[in-house]
Amino acid sequence: MNITQKLFAVQRALKAPKTQKNNFGGYNYRTCEDILSAVKPLLNDCTITISDEIVEVAGRIYVKATAIFEDGEHSVATTAYAREAEFKKGMDESQLTGATSSYARKYALNGLLLIDDTADTDTIQGKSQPEEVADSLAEHLYNLQTAKTSGELKGVYTRAVRQIQSVGDKSALKVIERAKDEMKEKNGWSS
Repeated sequence: MNITQKLFAVQRALKAPKTQKNNFGGYNYRTCEDILSAVKPLLNDCTITISDEIVEVAGRIYVKATAIFEDGEHSVATTAYAREAEFKKGMDESQLTGATSSYARKYALNGLLLIDDTADTDTIQGKSQPEEVADSLAEHLYNLQTAKTSGELKGVYTRAVRQIQSVGDKSALKVIERAKDEMKEKNGWSS
């Protein structure tokens, strides 16, 4: 089996139920740790590693998490971004970074393992507009980074910009623009 077939077998077999409960919001959710616990028995001769990188874009701090599926010879990677909040009641700075890292890692794993959280209550209820943009930014960045053609990249970019412009988050627009430019440069796409 090649790396794609091995990853597909894991994706198909994976069951990562929402075992956590948010009593305040009244919904169930899954954590990064829940996903990792569910996927470990399915890996056979493969591994998954996750790493973080702190990046600054337009004066805002983001955690860029990368999840890598490897079979010893080949690998498949996905990335996700989460913006660190400027302040969160009851958390010190290190806790903020840790929570942001966990969030980015969860969404990197979601992309790698094809776990769809977009319709989950925990991702759509009670969010302010900036939180909506932060939540969807990871998905837009993933879609930009996995575009196979210049035309696909343009379509993904256009949809992302349209959504982000509707809430007026200029820093998120800069992140999307930078990701698009990086993909164009990486692939030698001129348009």
